[in-house]
Amino acid sequence: MGSENGNGKPRRLALISSKGTLDWAYPPFILASAAAAMDWEVGIFFTFYGLPLLKKELDAKVSPLGNPAMPMKMPFGSEGFQNINWPMPNLLMANIPGFETVATGLMKKMFKNKGVATVEELREACIDMGVRLIGCQMTMDVFGFDREDFVPEAEVAGAAAFLAYAADADVSLFI
Repeated sequence: MGSENGNGKPRRLALISSKGTLDWAYPPFILASAAAAMDWEVGIFFTFYGLPLLKKELDAKVSPLGNPAMPMKMPFGSEGFQNINWPMPNLLMANIPGFETVATGLMKKMFKNKGVATVEELREACIDMGVRLIGCQMTMDVFGFDREDFVPEAEVAGAAAFLAYAADADVSLFI
């Protein structure tokens, strides 16, 4: 699939990012940076819990609670030890203080060991490639965010403005 649609215009990707945990922060930035690298026009609309991904200081954490499909692999030890899927029951995750911090640290270490860019690096790549980062005005108002909380490259717009952008998209995804 090339960078142009059938009308001679660049392909356009419209993403809605609605979740802000570490594991959910990766998909919109990975998809956006990949599409931008292919010369697509890209816009990400950050709403509800995805909005904090536009904050100057990212603090995304893993929330394994309620995610029973999440295997915990260890980013250290022998290769055999690292390849074990450690099923973590919700009861265990809910009752161990600091489990979210441990899970976040393990995931970040695993990504680093595998050479995966950080969320901050992916966001910066998106900015460098001209991806539109659009914060939801209504969510800002409801949750009490100020424009100054976000990276300067972020735009602020309402749902109608994003829908106008998405109306001409070749691909639209809700994440």
